[in-house]
Amino acid sequence: MADGAGHAIAFRLAPGQAHELPHAVPLLDRLSDVPEWVVADRGYTSHAFRQHIWDMGSRPAIPPLRHEAPVACPEWIYNNRNKVERLWARLKEWRAVATRYEKTAASFLGVLCLAAALDWLKR
Repeated sequence: MADGAGHAIAFRLAPGQAHELPHAVPLLDRLSDVPEWVVADRGYTSHAFRQHIWDMGSRPAIPPLRHEAPVACPEWIYNNRNKVERLWARLKEWRAVATRYEKTAASFLGVLCLAAALDWLKR
């Protein structure tokens, strides 16, 4: 999860073959403030997830899948999704993050947090 400036806020590791959507709700629940918008890509399209975002007092900016009915997703706010993509590109400059060099989840999460902390300091 990243903030509006493209800084890492929180991480949650998922198995490589699992989808990230079940981990999105616990990450959102960890926020101390309620964001105005929650921006995600099509992979996070779910009526239950959108409803959770509305229930917490935010507005979802998640486009529907191509075969679903259109939902309100302002393009001007959805375009900010690239900040998360750029964050991951910066974190993957670390070889240990890009290749998941660490053997255990705990040590990989430690390297990921170190890379994110140094990214905060650089920016």
